[in-house]
Amino acid sequence: MSIAQPSVAGEAVAHPQESDSIALAQFTRDTTNLPWIIFRAVHRAGTMQALPARARAVLGALARTVDASKPFAAIYARRDTLTGRAMQSMRTFYRSLDDLEAAGFIVRQPQARYVDAGLFGRAYLRLTEQAALLLGLIDPPPAPQAHDADPASLNGPSASVADGAKYKDLYPASSQKRQPGQVPSDLQRLRALGFHDFMIFKLMKKARESGKRLSDVVEATWQHLKAADKPICYLSKLLRQPVDFSRQVQIRRESAAEAQRAAAAHDEAMEAARRHAGSTLYSDSGDARYDVSDDGLSLMIQNASEPVARSAAANWQLSFAAMLASGKVRSATPEAVEAFSARRLQATP
Repeated sequence: MSIAQPSVAGEAVAHPQESDSIALAQFTRDTTNLPWIIFRAVHRAGTMQALPARARAVLGALARTVDASKPFAAIYARRDTLTGRAMQSMRTFYRSLDDLEAAGFIVRQPQARYVDAGLFGRAYLRLTEQAALLLGLIDPPPAPQAHDADPASLNGPSASVADGAKYKDLYPASSQKRQPGQVPSDLQRLRALGFHDFMIFKLMKKARESGKRLSDVVEATWQHLKAADKPICYLSKLLRQPVDFSRQVQIRRESAAEAQRAAAAHDEAMEAARRHAGSTLYSDSGDARYDVSDDGLSLMIQNASEPVARSAAANWQLSFAAMLASGKVRSATPEAVEAFSARRLQATP
């Protein structure tokens, strides 16, 4: 029979099973102290019944990791950290990210490249404005005044003074905000620069108020916009500039169309020269003879009034193709040869 040891200085000695329970509780307990706004965001993420359970778990992990003062900034966390906080495997974690992206809660940027090593990595996640509103990381828009409120909204459940704050925290009015439509296809590339959909629609409205089209501003300044350190601030500043971006886009498109037409005309002229390689043609008036080389790269012109033939200038294919299209030159026929010979006899002194 064992005898319990007396306590030292009046301190009670814990039972061995009780000591094991305390040690287990200390081992399994999370002692992290979260700020209230993050604690509330994690709670809201876990109560969004419209999302699958796996997506709610990952959203809660993102809510614990995001900077509350910068909810739209990149989330700097390794995959191991997020999968551990969500208690998911890597495969389930990626499926959860697909669910959140389809619901418009996150934006996944393309992987950046390590310049020194030449390797890819650092594919950061960002919360959208919809997610930040629902998680309570940003303030909802101001509620309408009492005289502007919809009478139908007065029929909803009422809250007393005791539980009013509970309804306000757990069911924010911003969750009922009407979602905008689809972002135009020519503006979807802004998402890769950190623009979320609500910001794009806000900038579209701001551009209309300034007499501009956001699509024209982005098209005219895209090379500088994607290289800017703060593209959102840069684009907002461009909207305030008294510049006709629509005219710039129109001039650029006209120049591109003109260059395309010139390239097509050059290709057609080169093809016409190759088709008539090694051929002899005459002008319709009988004043000149044209001898195309066998490789179609040079042209000799013999005028009836000149004693020797001369080589055509560079880019002769364009003028040659124009004469062929207008019918000013024709193939070597007996009538054409006779007419050219007669003109040379007349021109010989």
